[in-house]
Amino acid sequence: MKVLLDIKDNKADFILELLKGFPSYVKTKSISFTKEQKDWWDELTESQRKAVDESIAEMKVGKLTSHVDVMKKYKKWMKK
Repeated sequence: MKVLLDIKDNKADFILELLKGFPSYVKTKSISFTKEQKDWWDELTESQRKAVDESIAEMKVGKLTSHVDVMKKYKKWMKK
């Protein structure tokens, strides 16, 4: 079973250390960014960010093609 915990920053280190005390059946992994880590967004170029923003805007106004429709259209190239 996997459990996601939302812990206040000032208590996270204590809770993680506590859970690490059960190494035989509890694995811990932080999924939040620390001050030293960068978000993937920060690694994108300005043109990449613009393309993502444009795609999100198109999605919001319903300009989408479903995965099912794309697969139907290109099915002939998917055969082995």
